Amino acid sequence: MLDQRTFDSPDALAAGLAAFVAEGIAARLARDGRAAIAVSGGRTPTRFFEALSDIDLDWAKVRVTLVDERWVPETSDRSNGALVRRHLISHKAALASFVPLYRETATPDESLGLVARTLADMPLPFAAVVLGMGDDGHTASFFPGGDRLADAIDPIGGAAVAAIRAPGAGEPRITLTLPMLLGADRLALHIEGAGKKTVLEQALASGDPMEMPVRAVLTAERPPVVFWCG
Repeated sequence: MLDQRTFDSPDALAAGLAAFVAEGIAARLARDGRAAIAVSGGRTPTRFFEALSDIDLDWAKVRVTLVDERWVPETSDRSNGALVRRHLISHKAALASFVPLYRETATPDESLGLVARTLADMPLPFAAVVLGMGDDGHTASFFPGGDRLADAIDPIGGAAVAAIRAPGAGEPRITLTLPMLLGADRLALHIEGAGKKTVLEQALASGDPMEMPVRAVLTAERPPVVFWCG
């Protein structure tokens, strides 16, 4: 059964999700002395970022990266990295290290090796990964029609990151692959609104992950905990 946690408001959801992630970080710090998390960008997670940034943790030993990124510099208002720096790497979490996925190359393909090596130096697997979901059923940068979608959602694929282009993606993207996401100690799917709940219900029905790629996550042996508010 999928663990679905429902909240009365976006603020209550943000607090609950922040506590879920913080517990994962604290457990890894206690065990290994270091921890890493991967978060998603977009409009939805801002409250969650701010709630997490106010929790007392040994943030100097925590590294934060993104689940995926548009191939734009942080000077762009489309940058997920800029969003994370502004809303999460602040307050008590200001001592955390942010590890961007974007590099100053013309395409994400040119930086795949560098990004993969950088991720390999992090304390993996992630203590927590937080995913979002689009109205088209994408998560991370697993977009329907993506040119490398099959490779990115291959559950036994060997690559840590993939470059992807898709009709609904806008810019070229770089994304963590399915095995990197599923390997996390804690995996969450953060959605808000009645429309997203309908999309989730459609994704939970049987069907092809190539059509609704979030299905590749939802049907995994260890699926995410769903955090939702109306």
